Amino acid sequence: MARGQGPTVRRRRLASELRRFREAADLTIDEVGEKLECSASKISRIETGHVGVTPRDARDMLALYGITGDEQEVLVQLAREARKRGWWHAYNEVFTGTFVGLEADASSLRAFQALLVPGLLQTERYARAVIRAMRPDAEEAELRRRVAARMARQELFADASPPEYWAVIDEAVLHRVVDSAEVMAEQLYRMVSLAGRPNVTIQVVPFGTGAHPGMEGPFLIMGFPEQADADVVYVDSTSSGLYLEEPPDVRRYALMFDHLRAAALKPDDSVEVIAEAAGRFAEQAAAPAPVHHHRIQDVVQEDC
Repeated sequence: MARGQGPTVRRRRLASELRRFREAADLTIDEVGEKLECSASKISRIETGHVGVTPRDARDMLALYGITGDEQEVLVQLAREARKRGWWHAYNEVFTGTFVGLEADASSLRAFQALLVPGLLQTERYARAVIRAMRPDAEEAELRRRVAARMARQELFADASPPEYWAVIDEAVLHRVVDSAEVMAEQLYRMVSLAGRPNVTIQVVPFGTGAHPGMEGPFLIMGFPEQADADVVYVDSTSSGLYLEEPPDVRRYALMFDHLRAAALKPDDSVEVIAEAAGRFAEQAAAPAPVHHHRIQDVVQEDC
């Protein structure tokens, strides 16, 4: 499936068009609900993309707005395509909201993380350790399912036309030991490998930079190939995520990302720093475990 042609993006595009046509027809949401004999909240949820719209509902709404003929049929077909299920529906107990559908369809992804490796770059063992730390009460079956879902997200790198992926991470990510030195070495070497792909760029913001815009928290800016599909900012949190689509909000985060890129080491220098950190962890993982000797007085006491 080509970038920008997935069901989530199509539903979002249809919602935007329905809202635009309603406003052009000078109708309120309440008036539309009254004329179509449905609740105003249903119309609102359709226009915000929180629920899908059936082809029949789309046809009725468009007819009410004065949209007929070929233009109506194109949008009704869009409603049909928006109802198809993406691969992520197999993990509907893991993924909530529209995040993964948008990510899977994006042509560009700009990510910032200050505390951990971005999800699309994580190895299986690193992901497992992170998920367990964030969900200490999760049962083993749920843990395995969440790790599998995260690994499935990474399949987008194998697409015939993968997205342009640009990640900026704080240097702290390279020093925070997640699980073990062995896991960290594996994780950082994977990042070095991925950075060698033409569509992947990774930069590190060094400690010497001091305060920077990313201290507000992690975020992801998703861009799409069609001009009709505006960029979306996803602000991550442990329990939920916030989607920002208003142009001023998107511009603010785009500017933040530009400042972060400028503050970070150059891509080649960043990869070198990541590789050095990976080498240090690899040495630690290969070193024998330290031997703990008893103090002399302890030995004497044990002998008595």
